[in-house]
Amino acid sequence: MNYISTRGQAPAQTFSQILLGGLAPDGGLYVPEVYPHFGHDDLAVMRTMDYRELALTVLARLADDIPVADLKDLVDRTYTAATYSHGRADSDFSQITPVRRLEDGLYLLELSNGPTLAFKDMAMQLLGNLFEYALDKAGLDINILGATSGDTGSAAEYAMRGKHNVRVFMLSPLEGMTRFQQAQMYSLQDANIHNLVVRGVFDDCQDIVKAVSNDLEFKTYHRIGAVNSINWARVAAQCIYYFKAYFAVTGSDDQPVSFSVPSGNFGDVCAGHIARQMGLPIAKLVVATNENDVLDEFFRTGVYRPRTSAETLHTSSPSMDISKASNFERFIFDVAGGDGDKVRELWRAVDRGSAFDLKAHGLFDRVADYGFESGKSSHADRIATIRMAAERYGTVIDPHTADGLKVGLAHREPGIPMICLETALPAKFEDAIVEALGRAPERPAGLAELESLPQRYEVLDPEVEAIKAVIVAHAND
Repeated sequence: MNYISTRGQAPAQTFSQILLGGLAPDGGLYVPEVYPHFGHDDLAVMRTMDYRELALTVLARLADDIPVADLKDLVDRTYTAATYSHGRADSDFSQITPVRRLEDGLYLLELSNGPTLAFKDMAMQLLGNLFEYALDKAGLDINILGATSGDTGSAAEYAMRGKHNVRVFMLSPLEGMTRFQQAQMYSLQDANIHNLVVRGVFDDCQDIVKAVSNDLEFKTYHRIGAVNSINWARVAAQCIYYFKAYFAVTGSDDQPVSFSVPSGNFGDVCAGHIARQMGLPIAKLVVATNENDVLDEFFRTGVYRPRTSAETLHTSSPSMDISKASNFERFIFDVAGGDGDKVRELWRAVDRGSAFDLKAHGLFDRVADYGFESGKSSHADRIATIRMAAERYGTVIDPHTADGLKVGLAHREPGIPMICLETALPAKFEDAIVEALGRAPERPAGLAELESLPQRYEVLDPEVEAIKAVIVAHAND
């Protein structure tokens, strides 16, 4: 299995060769040269597997240059009930990603039982073990540069903390994250963790990460790696739970299902797209946005128009306060039939701060072939949905998951199960839950005084050179 760049000007490489990096040298994202495919007979066998067996089966196709015995050890160490037992008290942690039935044909896929109570743990815990494995084999170390709108940062830091060959430099916006999210990150005292708070929004952080990654001399000399979902291994790991959820709610391998996915950076729903490309019978992938509706606008009109930092709204589902969807390029590459020249042309407009219209390029009709639909949710919508879910289903959900449930309900089809993906536990978003329900959400044991712990971080202007200077100062600690 080789991987190529969406922009067509980088050499093909193996999974292990792209594992530690982010962007390809030409500025594109890595995608499989050809998607592996699971046929009807494969799915019938996979239906009987537990999460670890399923993870090994999927990853063995996508990371076929790693010996199966090594991959099995990595998977077995990652996906344990002990690691994913931090969520709801009534969850079946042995399932790793339990599926909760809300009503006939409507389900909630629990993805937030990991150590930081967010779906990012599902991939990040594996990525931490993969990084350690690859670095130990090569006798190297790495400086990870990432950006977070709330959950990626803590998931990455908890996965990488204390690892002897990894340093993490995580950029987060000065405003937008909840107090709980900030405390999860900033309270870590591990010497290899560096929290850099940027005076700006998430997109400013993300732009800095891309700028540093595109400085190939700096990236190579200082051994810069990535954990954001521009890293292919992140997306590959997220494909697994789509397969697991499908088998949990269907009785045959001919039954299509739909998924509703809260989305800002297009990483989680991109994993669903890849699972569909690999043969999973997905009817619809419903993209649910908040008031920052760049993706909803695209799927309705064909126009991809990223917003400026000033136009990006602070909302009550802050992890989706994103106006430049990094993983979206992987999907457009497929829509463009794998034409790297076309992707480069489209992203020249994006990189100039402009927009592109797939209708003008004769490509918008192809979008329908991939089963995407979309919708957006407002603050009033998510508060009402949190209240409805508590009253009707006896389940408290976080505001991002509420966005997904609200939009998913609008796109249900008779006879086709709808699975709504959970983003995080409601404990991370206390203000929204109090507004909706008049009471604070329950917290897992040991987190009652999280915000009162000592915090360690550095505040910086949104300047690439300022971030580089911090990396240089600590790159060899």
